[in-house]
Amino acid sequence: MHSKAFLAALLAPAVSGQLNDLAVRAGLKYFGTALSESVINSDTRYAAILSDKSMFGQLVPENGMKWDATEPSRGQFNYASGDITANTAKKNGQGMRCHTMVWYSQLPSWVSSGSWTRDSLTSVIETHMNNVMGHYKGQCYAWDVINEAINDDGNSWRDNVFLRTFGTDYFALSFNLAKKADPDTKLYYNDYNLEYNQAKTDRAVELVKMVQAAGAPIDGVGFQGHLIVGSTPTRSQLATALQRFTALGLEVAYTELDIRHSSLPASSSALATQGNDFANVVGSCLDTAGCVGVTVWGFTDAHSWIPNTFPGQGDALIYDSNYNKKPAWTSISSVLAAKATGAPPASSSTTLVTITTPPPASTTASSSSSATPTSVPTQTRWGQCGGIGWTGPTQCESPWTCQKLNDWYWQCL
Repeated sequence: MHSKAFLAALLAPAVSGQLNDLAVRAGLKYFGTALSESVINSDTRYAAILSDKSMFGQLVPENGMKWDATEPSRGQFNYASGDITANTAKKNGQGMRCHTMVWYSQLPSWVSSGSWTRDSLTSVIETHMNNVMGHYKGQCYAWDVINEAINDDGNSWRDNVFLRTFGTDYFALSFNLAKKADPDTKLYYNDYNLEYNQAKTDRAVELVKMVQAAGAPIDGVGFQGHLIVGSTPTRSQLATALQRFTALGLEVAYTELDIRHSSLPASSSALATQGNDFANVVGSCLDTAGCVGVTVWGFTDAHSWIPNTFPGQGDALIYDSNYNKKPAWTSISSVLAAKATGAPPASSSTTLVTITTPPPASTTASSSSSATPTSVPTQTRWGQCGGIGWTGPTQCESPWTCQKLNDWYWQCL
């Protein structure tokens, strides 16, 4: 079975390209990234890659549309930071996800520490949504209406000013007010650790059902996807978690994907595992009717939130700190290309198929023993030299050798 899948992959039409182009050809709406407002105007390499629509078809602001940025003082609205993402997306013809409305964090103290009645806090939420969502009306594919309302253990709702004032009624209230503010955008609940399909996922299903039972509009659930190398669920397990929400009539998406190494520096084998983990996440979206896209939470290890939050951990993204594509990039590219060409899927527990021999040194056969040798192109150190769907050089410049990192990616090391 594995050999047949491998042969079919080799015979499938070669597909190359950048990640968003491949994602769209594979049936997704987009492959996107978060935009760091503090970096976009100071790092030209960052800006060039982020602004390439063929690579990232959708942008989401890392911080610029959160409450503390858009309404730091009551009734005083500031769109300067949020407009960085909106203007960048518009300039490049990229889509935009908008993030976020109702969240316990990055909430100005005038909201979080205020003394509210149900009516007064309803007015505050409504005013905020009407202004901010109104400002970006017609520009957002989706809004994350409520973010992270569930405690990590999954057994209770996260304490915040909204829960203390409304109880769980704030779930439906938020979605109803958001619908009035922008009737045409998709409305999402967004959270992390839903991927593991445990108590927190159960609680998110409960939240969705509560909103639906109240007759409030909800269109999707965002799986943030802040994961750890080697601890990421399998492709089939991830798809099962996604499908719990599509079964409720919702769409789903990965909204903040990164997969961090728990210790640094990462070894070659750890980088290979990271690539497999990314491929499984993207593959699970491809396997789920109703999964519309994947957004990475930044794309280069040079600019990531993780080292400051998890000291000693990181390198969680698809480009390294020098803007070289990592095995994770190639694994994502390969799994998207396989779907785009209709190559048979791999085992339900992994995106990979088994290869027992290294890639051939050359695909050119000699017509006779006395034929003049042909020049064989070689790859430089660190370059890709093999893997499923690879059509480039398979020999490395001396003294480097072509070594397997995973089935999708061989590298000159």
